[in-house]
Amino acid sequence: MSDFLIYGIEGSPFVRSVQLGVLEKGASYSFRALSPGENKSAAYLQRHPFGRVPSFEHGEFRLYETQAILRYIDDVLPQPAFEPTDPQLAARMNQIIGINDWYFFPKVAAVIGFQRIIGPVLLGTRTDESAIAAAMPLARVCIGELEQLLGGQPFLAGAQLSLADLVLAPQLDFLVATPEGRSLLAGTQLQRWLERMNERTSMRQTQRPESLRRVA
Repeated sequence: MSDFLIYGIEGSPFVRSVQLGVLEKGASYSFRALSPGENKSAAYLQRHPFGRVPSFEHGEFRLYETQAILRYIDDVLPQPAFEPTDPQLAARMNQIIGINDWYFFPKVAAVIGFQRIIGPVLLGTRTDESAIAAAMPLARVCIGELEQLLGGQPFLAGAQLSLADLVLAPQLDFLVATPEGRSLLAGTQLQRWLERMNERTSMRQTQRPESLRRVA
């Protein structure tokens, strides 16, 4: 199936999650790259009234919100399944996604990633070290809890790739481009999990632009 269309800003972890979802299904997609700020344009707001990325089209069907898009892809392309049939594993998957969406991304990854990479590289702003320092206590809690939930499993919600892996891998891959991210993951099971994820074809095919992959 090749009539998936993804709108997004290159390098966005949320956009990358959707790209991973399509590729892991063995499908293809078209990509419409938005320039920084274009997501707030009048034309784009017709697709996503909150001005975020990604937005998504499948034929005449339009959708936004990363989780909704990933779950839709999983429904229209059932194999391989991204959602465990076991209720406890499914609950664990959803818990981990919730940790990302409520705590890790908005209060840790977005703060550190902006201060170390997005601001200096794309906007020419100076790093606010106090903002990074303020994010670090919660960063340690998030990484510690994700490490405990992963345990010795190959994937975040058990033996099979799930939506939790598709959501978290781009976020952590972005974070480890910063000194704080590398320090937080060093020697952990999460670091080894991310290394395994980065060996997957889907991750290799969706690398961030070179300017956003350089170590901050």
